[in-house]
Amino acid sequence: MRHLMSPLDFSVEELDQLFDLAHDIEENPAKYSGKCTGKKLATLFYEPSTRTRLSFETAMLNLGGNVIGFADAASSSVSKGESVSDTIRVISCFADICAMRHPKEGAPMVAASHSSIPVINAGDGGHQHPTQTLTDLLTIRSLKGRLSGFTIGLCGDLKFGRTVHSLINALLRYSDIRFIFISPVELRVPDYITDNLRKLGIPYQEVIKLEECMGSLDLLYMTRVQKERFFNEEDYVRLKDFYILDPAKMSLAKPDMLVLHPLPRVNEISVEVDQDPRAVYFKQVQYGVYIRMALILRLLEIA
Repeated sequence: MRHLMSPLDFSVEELDQLFDLAHDIEENPAKYSGKCTGKKLATLFYEPSTRTRLSFETAMLNLGGNVIGFADAASSSVSKGESVSDTIRVISCFADICAMRHPKEGAPMVAASHSSIPVINAGDGGHQHPTQTLTDLLTIRSLKGRLSGFTIGLCGDLKFGRTVHSLINALLRYSDIRFIFISPVELRVPDYITDNLRKLGIPYQEVIKLEECMGSLDLLYMTRVQKERFFNEEDYVRLKDFYILDPAKMSLAKPDMLVLHPLPRVNEISVEVDQDPRAVYFKQVQYGVYIRMALILRLLEIA
C-alpha cells in the first residue's frame, strides 16, 4: 500500500507513467468510467477548498466510485476533540482511499501512519500540496511537450505558498530548469529552498518587479497573497495587491509563454488576461481531474 505525501514520493519514471495514464484518461474517458465501481473515496477537508475537494470528488465519480467525507472540520467529530489518528482509523472502516487537507503541517503524514487505506495529502498548511504539483506538471508537459529546458517565474507569496514549494522541489529532478523568484522582500522563498538550489548548482534569481523578467520567461506561475497565512491584517492589506498581472505586462512576454495559477484568484491576475490564449489556469483545473483520476487508479492498484 502506498500513500502520497509529497510529489517526490514517486520517481520521475513513475510520474511519466502517471502522466501517460492521465493523458489516456483525457483521450478515452469511457474506458475508465467503471474502473472504481464499488470503491469509496473519503474527502477529509479540515480547511476550506473548492477546486481540490471537488476535483477529487469529480475524479472518483468519473471512475464510477462513490464519495463520503466532510468539507468542514466543524461538521465532524474533530469539533468534539477527536484526533487525526482516530479519525483515519474510523474512516479506514468506511472507505478504500482518503484525501486529506489540514491546516497543520504533517497532519496527513500522521494519518498515513495510522491508516489501513491509501492517504493522499491534499494540502497541509504552508508545507506541501502534491496533487496540485502533479496537476502543474501535467499541464506543463501537455502544453509544452516537456518538463525540462525552460525558465519559470514564480510570483507572489513565495514564503507561505505550499504550491510553490512543492513545484520547485518537483522541478529540481528535471534538467536545465532556471528559476526566477518574483516577490516582495517579506514574501521571499524560504532560505532552505534557495540554499538547496545553490548546493545543487541550479540557477535562480530573486527580483521584486515582475516587469524586469517577463521577456525571459517560458512559464509564469502566479500565486495569491494568502490572507489565512498572515499573523496580522495590516501586513496582508499592505501586500495583497503587490502584483497584478494585466494586458500591459503580458505584452512584454514571449508569444508562447504560459501563465499558470493554482487558484483561487483574488486580484493578482486581471480578468482581461483570461482572454489571452497564453492564460491556461482554467485548463489546469481540468488537468487536475485527469491526474487525480490517474492517481486514484494507481494507489488502488487498479491501473
